[in-house]
Amino acid sequence: MENLQNILVVDDEETICEVLKLNLEIAGFNVDVANSAEEALALNMECYSLILLDVMMGKMSGFELAGIIRSTERLKDIPIIICTAKDSEDDLVEGFSRGVDDYIKKPFSMRELVLRVKSVLRRAAGKGEASTLKYKTLTLDVVGKSCSMGCKRIPLTKKEFEILHLFLSYPGRIFSREEILNRVWDDDVLVIDRTIDVNINRLRRKLGEYGNNIMTKLGYGYGFQQ
Repeated sequence: MENLQNILVVDDEETICEVLKLNLEIAGFNVDVANSAEEALALNMECYSLILLDVMMGKMSGFELAGIIRSTERLKDIPIIICTAKDSEDDLVEGFSRGVDDYIKKPFSMRELVLRVKSVLRRAAGKGEASTLKYKTLTLDVVGKSCSMGCKRIPLTKKEFEILHLFLSYPGRIFSREEILNRVWDDDVLVIDRTIDVNINRLRRKLGEYGNNIMTKLGYGYGFQQ
């Protein structure tokens, strides 16, 4: 899979790090681990799409590390999920006051963790995005969830809209079927490659003259060429 998102797991229990790394890699992410907050700070942390923190660690807690991340300009926008056995109201308040994006209580299922990670990444990707995406007379209204060519409204299904949104957000980039599946379809829905192909073909037909801008790169996937 191309262009995998990078996740940093910070936990002082090596066994937990190994389990989290394995399951997140199966879910399609690149994963690095650090066994302390200090070890994490020694890494090139700005390369990570999300940081997963344990709270109770040696000298520096996960809360303290979250505070450092949020106060560091080059790191402040990286999403943070706190993993901890602590679940009192005070702990929740402290975590969110430090700027964490989500909070998951131990013990948790790996499926729940992966869903939380994907959800936080989707929210982060949507921050500050343009309200409209355009190519010549083709306009995608991201807020109003509509598509038009000039004055003509193009009726798209939800999946067709989301695929076109993905393509117009990254013009020229090729997305594998697995990437399209992970970004557009719900995690609990069984989708085969043919389903993605059918949606792409329908989208091409509906876009008329712009249908040819949706390119197929054999062996790799699909994208939108401007």
